[in-house]
Amino acid sequence: MSRFKLPSFGSVYYLAICAVLYLPILLLIIFSFNDATALVFPLKGFTLKWYGQLFENSELLKAVGNSLVIGLGSSLVATIFGTMGAIAIVRFKLPGRGLFLSVAALPLVIPYVILGVSLLILFNEVGVPLSSFAAGMAHVVISIPYAMLIVSSRLVGFPDNLEEAAMDLGASYWGALLRVTIPICSPALLAAFLLCFTMSFDEFSISSFLVGTDATLPVYLYSQLRFPTRLPMVVALAAILMTITMAVMLLSEWLRRVGQTPTPKA
Repeated sequence: MSRFKLPSFGSVYYLAICAVLYLPILLLIIFSFNDATALVFPLKGFTLKWYGQLFENSELLKAVGNSLVIGLGSSLVATIFGTMGAIAIVRFKLPGRGLFLSVAALPLVIPYVILGVSLLILFNEVGVPLSSFAAGMAHVVISIPYAMLIVSSRLVGFPDNLEEAAMDLGASYWGALLRVTIPICSPALLAAFLLCFTMSFDEFSISSFLVGTDATLPVYLYSQLRFPTRLPMVVALAAILMTITMAVMLLSEWLRRVGQTPTPKA
């Protein structure tokens, strides 16, 4: 007869972290089907009317459109600039490389509230009006370091002699970059784009300072919390967003792992 074995501290700690992280999300999804405006147990019944109200709210749909435009545009620009920065860091011994890395990593450590206020002052001084465009530029700033890190990890994973072999066969450096480097890095590029899009779509602190009247979805959701009768609709939308965000993050992580698969040496 086997003896009972107590779970290790690591297992208990892991389960506790999972409970703290995912139990609120599970409760959020459960309450989104509750046929009552109060988020309390016991549930009053099962309903889908809160989800139906989402598609009848024109202001909400406009905020979703603004977030999609800002997210897609800023993610594309951030991925392009992040890829350029990653290639410059990994493939070239540039002077001032350490300083460049330090400056590029600043958005990772500066609180977004401080960054939002700083960009608000800067845009006001240079005459950039508060709009979706201003928020999109700010999202590019905070997304570039993440894109650069993801693409850099892939560039480090395969030898540069593949590019040299392509140039020995007559390709220019830019031709080798487009025909060899970029295709090999495509999973990492897609992972970087998805991560940047998720960050931009869910970002609130900076957007609240810069969007002006073009409210993004997080800004709109926060404004609706003042009205208790709209709370169930906000919960239903939050449940959808959390589900989609987790799916995109899992896809991004899978693509990042695929992108880091070792490439056979030439």
